[in-house]
Formats: sequence, C-alpha cells, structure tokens
Amino acid sequence: MIPVLLADDEAMIRAGVGAILATDPEIEVVAEAADGHAAVELVRAHRPRVALLDIRMPRLDGLAAGAQIRRLVPETAVVMLTTFGEDDYIARALGEGASGFLLKSGDPRELIAGVRAVADGAAYLSPRVARRVIALGGERLGRRPAARERVDVLSEREREVLALVGGGLSNAEIARRLFLVEGTVKGYLSSIFLRLGVRNRVQAAIVAYEAGLVDG
Repeated sequence: MIPVLLADDEAMIRAGVGAILATDPEIEVVAEAADGHAAVELVRAHRPRVALLDIRMPRLDGLAAGAQIRRLVPETAVVMLTTFGEDDYIARALGEGASGFLLKSGDPRELIAGVRAVADGAAYLSPRVARRVIALGGERLGRRPAARERVDVLSEREREVLALVGGGLSNAEIARRLFLVEGTVKGYLSSIFLRLGVRNRVQAAIVAYEAGLVDG
C-alpha cells in the first residue's frame, strides 16, 4: 500500500484528486490538509510515502511546506500539483528538490503513474510540465546546446541511465532494463549527479529533456 497525504486549499480539488487515487487499490489517501502548515503536521503524524502538495496554499505555501517536509520527514517524497501560469513556482520547486510535478488538469492516469513512480524512488514529470519547465523564460533554444555539452562528459552507460531517469524509471526498473544490479545503478546516479552538478532526480531529468535524451 502507498500512503499519500493530499494538500490543497480547494475542497473540490481534494475530492477530485482523492477520487482518482482511490481507483488504484494500492494507493491510500491517509490524510488531507487545506493549508501548508497542516500538511507538515499531518506528514509528521502519518509518515506517508508521498505528499501531494498544491503550490499555492494559505498559511504556508506548497514550496515552503515541501521544504519543511523534506527536512523533517525525508522519507516522504514531495510532489507538486501545479497549473500553467505558475512558472516561477515550478522553477523554485525544481531547485528545492521536489520529486515530481503533476498538472491538476492533466490525464488522471498521469496522477496515478506519478504517485507510483515517486513512491518507488523515481522522479516524475508530467510530459506537459516537463516541456514547460524546459521552455521557462523562452530559453529552450539557448539551453539545449548547453545541456548537450553537460551530457557529453558522461560515459555512454551514464547517458543511458540518465535517459531512463528522464523517462521516469525507478532504480529497479533501470536495473532490469539495462541488466544491471540496483547498487550499480545507484553508483551511476551518484556519478551523474556529480558530473552534471544537480542535486536530485528531477533536476537530472530536466537535463535529460533539455539535451534531447528524452522525447518530450
């Protein structure tokens, strides 16, 4: 079972997201919050595997709540629920280590896939969000060559691993795909993060998108 905390200040959104998650028998919403402060306290109480946080919430927004959750309960992965028009928030969340980004208006199957992927230790970017993040500030064309240069320092195997990270695969899935043991995948990821100068899987996934290793 994958325990999930759901935080959004709109009751209708919580009800809708909760109803979608309830269609998967392996996902359970164990707590709901209407603001970021309550979300942090409920995560501390319930220790869910995944915290789904709306970016804009009263008292404490999703970014600040996510930062506190990662500090206080690091085993809980934080996924941001976003809408288009929140580019600054998306960029900040990316820099602060969120494990995933999902669109409220996206395909319900993406919501379930995202929760499952993040619970399994992978990063997850809704394809539409990924394209939007890459294009933030109209920099897409300028960033692609730079990303390709960064990726050029990686070995062929490291580029294969990075592409699969960008595709949302977990360590176990990458290991099966490349016929490796999971510990070897973790070693490759440590090297990739260091060489690319990124802090987490989502940041690595963005580089993979920008460098053209993943179809977006």
